[in-house]
Amino acid sequence: MENKKRRVRFAPSPTGPLHMGGVRTALYNYLFAKQEGGDFILRIEDTDSNRFVPGAEKYIIDSLKWCGIYPDEGVDAEGALVSVPSQRHPHAPYRQSERKPLYRQYAQQLIDAGWAYYAFDTAEELDAKRKEAEEKKETFSYNYATRGSLRNSLTLPADEVKRLVDTTDNWTVRFKNPENEVVKMDDMIRGHIEMNTSTLDDKVLWKAADQLPTYHLANIVDDHLMEITHVIRGEEWLPSLPLHYLLYRAFGWQESQPQFAHLSLLLKPDGKGKLSKRDGDRLGFPVFPLKWVNAEGEVSRGYREDGYYPEAFINMLALLGWNPGGEQEIFSLDELVKLFSMEKVVKSGARFNPEKAKWFNEQYLRAKSNEELAGEFDALLKASGISYPMAQLVELCGLIKERAHFAKDFMDICPYIFKAPTEYNEKDVAKFCTPENKEILLKVFAHLEKLPENLAADSPSHLPAAEAVPASEEYLTGYIKENEWKMGPVMNTLRLFFVGEAKGLGIADIIYYIGKAEALRRIKAGLERC
Repeated sequence: MENKKRRVRFAPSPTGPLHMGGVRTALYNYLFAKQEGGDFILRIEDTDSNRFVPGAEKYIIDSLKWCGIYPDEGVDAEGALVSVPSQRHPHAPYRQSERKPLYRQYAQQLIDAGWAYYAFDTAEELDAKRKEAEEKKETFSYNYATRGSLRNSLTLPADEVKRLVDTTDNWTVRFKNPENEVVKMDDMIRGHIEMNTSTLDDKVLWKAADQLPTYHLANIVDDHLMEITHVIRGEEWLPSLPLHYLLYRAFGWQESQPQFAHLSLLLKPDGKGKLSKRDGDRLGFPVFPLKWVNAEGEVSRGYREDGYYPEAFINMLALLGWNPGGEQEIFSLDELVKLFSMEKVVKSGARFNPEKAKWFNEQYLRAKSNEELAGEFDALLKASGISYPMAQLVELCGLIKERAHFAKDFMDICPYIFKAPTEYNEKDVAKFCTPENKEILLKVFAHLEKLPENLAADSPSHLPAAEAVPASEEYLTGYIKENEWKMGPVMNTLRLFFVGEAKGLGIADIIYYIGKAEALRRIKAGLERC
């Protein structure tokens, strides 16, 4: 197994939107495979017909695509990530519902080998058994101790078993666990594990009602046929590991059995329990990669729609449960591929910190060029019906990006650059609209009328912001100092007129970006309202 090319699979069920924990599982599989040039397979485990949700499969595909996680093999549908047609892959199809005929024969193989049996117990009969056990303050389990007293092929005559199998569909195939045997297992993260088979249920492997297998049979058969070398999945499947070990033994596939690794949970921000959609709704952060709208029209937020860059989202997820060591926290996908190792995946749950998630996005935003950010900002402005010169937008992004978590914050940081304030903060008006300040601002207005045209962006011959802003600041502050006025009251009164309140960007910056004519107009309007 060690010498084989790595082949891993991400096998979600299309029962709803893909949780960020599921994306992390896909990411770890991808990183592990790509580190040695292996294959990452996307398989859709849609055998639970009762829980199938229309649109969920496409959501899974779109989510992985947004994250930059591209499978080498997988489902072939609209929006699929596979670049090579699936018919060229010998392991296709990759939807379990399309592999339906396979599973019945493998279930029969287990029956013939004595590793499984037919069970004919009805839901009502099993419920009665559970209630009977509860009355005795016990827990009912369909296992070695009870199967001899239940309706199955181990207790019924052969001709009755044949009749029931041939004429009814209210039966299942159950695995026959050995009695009092220790299953010895190894997990790449959790180490050596042992479990006594007498504690295990005889799990259902196949259901006649819908002619479909359960997860236990389908994933073992598919992993074997698809030559999967490593199974990396969530810790919720750890209790099923003994059964899966036994299934490989029952089929005689021990030599090709994959190595297993069970990832810890993503925890709530307080560390108490598994992170859920309810936590996101309550605390104001998304738990899904993309927006999801359910059948009732309820909308769940997505990281993409909240303004996160996929690179930041992936970087953040990678470090939720894996610690490469050292101080570095920002990693490209290529760097993650090179550094990732299962030895450094932690056993304990990883607490999600929504503020840290924002921090990751800030780092990626600030690393982008001003030109890239201006393109994003321009699209946001145009969506609001605002047009602004691209050259100045590039300069503006360089000025404000240190104040933003997301590109969508740009407009909130400086809306007054694009639209004059219609209201003034009452407390600031009371503080700064004094007769003394009004008299001073009349003189400042006259001084700014003489501001050189090339120091504001509305002039065709304007200088770049890096030159114009310092010159404009010197022109203004020099005048204030020359007249021995207090700098704070004068500048804050100007800011009140420009912004609507006594806070915001530097005065010289504002004058440059709104232009000289607009700056004078806002001062005049402010003086009239004071």
